[in-house]
Amino acid sequence: MARIQLENVKKKFGKVTALDGVTIDVKDNEFFVLFGPAGAGKTTMLNCIAGITLPEEGLIKFDGEIMNLVDPAHRNVAMTFENYALYPQMTVYDNMAAALRSNLYKTDEATIKEKVYKAAKIMKMENLLERLPSQLSNGQKQRVAMGRSLVRNPNVFLMDEPLAHLDAKLRNSMRTELKKIQADLGSTCIYVTHDFLEAMALGDRIAIVKEGRIVQVGSGDEIYYLPCNKFVAQLMGEPQINIIAGKMMVNGSQRQFVINVLGQEVALPMPEDAPLFAKLDQLGEVSLEMGLRPQNIAYRFEPAEGYFKATVYSYESIGNKSVIVAECGGYQVRMIAPNGLHVDIDQAVYVKPDVGHAMFFDGQSENFVGRYAEADYRALANEEA
Repeated sequence: MARIQLENVKKKFGKVTALDGVTIDVKDNEFFVLFGPAGAGKTTMLNCIAGITLPEEGLIKFDGEIMNLVDPAHRNVAMTFENYALYPQMTVYDNMAAALRSNLYKTDEATIKEKVYKAAKIMKMENLLERLPSQLSNGQKQRVAMGRSLVRNPNVFLMDEPLAHLDAKLRNSMRTELKKIQADLGSTCIYVTHDFLEAMALGDRIAIVKEGRIVQVGSGDEIYYLPCNKFVAQLMGEPQINIIAGKMMVNGSQRQFVINVLGQEVALPMPEDAPLFAKLDQLGEVSLEMGLRPQNIAYRFEPAEGYFKATVYSYESIGNKSVIVAECGGYQVRMIAPNGLHVDIDQAVYVKPDVGHAMFFDGQSENFVGRYAEADYRALANEEA
């Protein structure tokens, strides 16, 4: 397999900048995930690596060898496209065998049959091998496209949202299979997704992509617990993180985070042993935004000390848990709740943020400032890495 490097890669389509100085270093045998919203440039990055698209600037290297002018056929990459790209006149078997029958990767028919049937078994489509693409559902076509990549032994697997069209049950099982396949083959894999759970489950490392730039690269835990800015914090997590604007103030020896609730300033005391914020003390008052994951906000339906009154905006059951969205002082706050809870819209609910689990972002730049017990989270991220 191969180590894949992009160095200051830039690509424009007319006046639109798709990639703006992208630099990544994918290790040999690594499962590397490109994660970001639609239109961020993830697919363009894959196309540049495959040779389908040529960058205007920058270098693309396989094991240190510059590949910019090498045509796609000779880069030895296997790519699964989001739009399948199957040969309509060929059966599923022949589609999967096509690359192994080409002049470049000519393989004997016995070996082809063995590899195709092995891939078909992994993809759970042994009964589809004699069908044409026109006789398949979108999810089945997606599996054929993935199977066509798996019969190869390329430098790198490039996968562009390959599970997007599968049903939920098959998608979950295929996550497990993909990780196992990659480990068994010892292959390098670059995987594109905009699904948070896929990124966390599959990636040895994750690169966050925004507007053609790499924002942050790290393990799933590192990016989840220590995001470099508010954008990354909001991207990582389901349900999305709660962001509450306020200011950090020092009152004698006590630090407080002050928020505005219904026109009144409310001070949330910070843990006494929060050393991270000592660097802010000399400024006296700093505009910050507090990020709290839904699981770090407590709720109850009777008044209690330290709880703020809010109103239930919505209640959503999402399988193994539920989400309460409450309106409180102009904010919509998301909280995790157990299934089977009886909640009425517009009923009163009382919420309490656990500031000890909060992360803080600069109110102007939106960059990460710090969080309580940050050293513990950094140690956790290093262990995972």
